[in-house]
This record gives sequence, C-alpha cells and structure tokens, in this order.
Amino acid sequence: MPARTPATTRSRRARRAKASRRRRRPPQRRTRRRTRRIGIAVAITVPVVLFAAVLVAAALLAGTFRMSFVDDLAITPDGPVPAPVAEPAVAGYQVGQLANACTILAAGRDLGFDERDQTIAVMTAMGESSLRNIDYGDWETSGATNPDGSRTTSIGLFQQQDSWGSREARLDPYTAATVFYRAMADRVPDRAALEPTQVAHRTQVNADPLHYARYWDRAVRVVAAVGGSPLEGDSSDGIPQCPAS
Repeated sequence: MPARTPATTRSRRARRAKASRRRRRPPQRRTRRRTRRIGIAVAITVPVVLFAAVLVAAALLAGTFRMSFVDDLAITPDGPVPAPVAEPAVAGYQVGQLANACTILAAGRDLGFDERDQTIAVMTAMGESSLRNIDYGDWETSGATNPDGSRTTSIGLFQQQDSWGSREARLDPYTAATVFYRAMADRVPDRAALEPTQVAHRTQVNADPLHYARYWDRAVRVVAAVGGSPLEGDSSDGIPQCPAS
C-alpha cells in the first residue's frame, strides 16, 4: 500500500466534505420547495372546484325550470295560462260596493224618495266610505276630531257618528241609509233647488261643501247600471241588479 502523503489526505477530506454538503440540503430550501409544490396544487385545485360548483348550480337551475315548465303544462295541457278575469265594475266600484249601492237605493225607494234623492245618497256614501261598510272612520285613519276637540266616532257607509244611532244601526247598510234619508228630509227641505253636493253637505254637516261634487257623475253611472240601464261605456253584466220598485 502506497504511503499517504499530506496532500493526498487533504484531497480525500475535501471530497468527503463536498459529498456531505451535497447530501445535506438546507432546511430553508426544502421548506421553499414544499411551499412551491403546495401552491401549485392549490392553484390547480381551486379552479377545478369552482368549475364543478358552476356545473352543479346550472344543473339545479335547469331542473327547477323543467319542473316549473312541466307543472305549467300539467295545469294547462291544452294551451297557455289564461289571463285573470277582471271582476265586473262600474265607475271603479266592484260587486260588493255596487250591492251596497242597491241597498241605499232600496231604502230610499221604500221611504218614497225620488231617483235624484237616491242618487244623492249613493254619492254621499261614495264620498264617505267609497261604498264600503267599514267599522272605522276618520279618527282611526287620520286622527280627525270634532269641533269641540273630541274624537270622531264615524262608522259605516255614511260614516255616521254616535249621535246618528247605535253602532249596530250604523253598521247595517239599510238602516244607515234610512237614517240618512230622514236627516236629509229634515235638514234640507229645499234640496230640489240645490246642487247635489250642497244637499249632502247640509245633511252630513261636513267641513267642505264641495267634497261630494267629484262623485256625482259616478253615482249617476252606478244608479243607471244597477237599475238595468247602463250608460254608454258601462255594462250591467255580472253586477248586482236592484229590484224594480
């Protein structure tokens, strides 16, 4: 065996040290490489997951649409869904309101009032309650008070207060109309010479003497229609018809 010289020994030590450095990688470099690999995996996975979610949502929406379409076909197998049929009306007043108008006319007829007086009564109820028999009034809707500051107690078709009768009487359309006609005869004996709104104003003792004027033409149309002789542009089809006198 040849003798080892100092140079040979140093050369071997250098080679061993170099090999050792190759085998031992710095921890920082290994961490950076792992982080890089994780980042690449995430970058690939996220778009895939999002794309899958979009596909699932699209499928659900398509299924909902198909179910809705099938349901529609099941309901109307012979054609498209028909448009809703409008309720019969005259001057904007529908069946229930027109029935109340008939009651007002019947009360006036039974008391012997002529058609003008009956139309004034219908006009008054239009201006007071829109021909609805409601159990509340100005106090509940707007906090209105009487001249003495007390709360109003108006109810019914004619928005009559406690002084007009019992609650039951004022909420009965026929009775409330009867009370109105009697008050009109008592308070406005010269009504034939007055404008309809003035007659209603003096009967009701309301604040605005012109309040009812806007309802007169509507009342004329309603009275004609429920009496079986609708004016031009109106129809009596499907609406209450008042019994003949």
